[in-house]
Amino acid sequence: MPTYTYQCDNCGVRFERQQRFSDPPLSKCPECSKKALRKIYLPVGIVFKGSGFYATDHRSPSGTSRSNGTNKSDSDDKS
Repeated sequence: MPTYTYQCDNCGVRFERQQRFSDPPLSKCPECSKKALRKIYLPVGIVFKGSGFYATDHRSPSGTSRSNGTNKSDSDDKS
């Protein structure tokens, strides 16, 4: 079940609630009992696990190789 974050526009309380996709969104605040709740959409953290994912990973510029900085077509021309 997904966890949704709600915030009350009246009293400012913020809380999380697990709900099914089919459940209607909450509207009544549990603190002040006003119908002033709204869903807060927060960014999702992504964690890459496994070999090959590092903070410094990025594409090499212009197709150059990371190891020696030469283009593959340049090394083919030399042989």
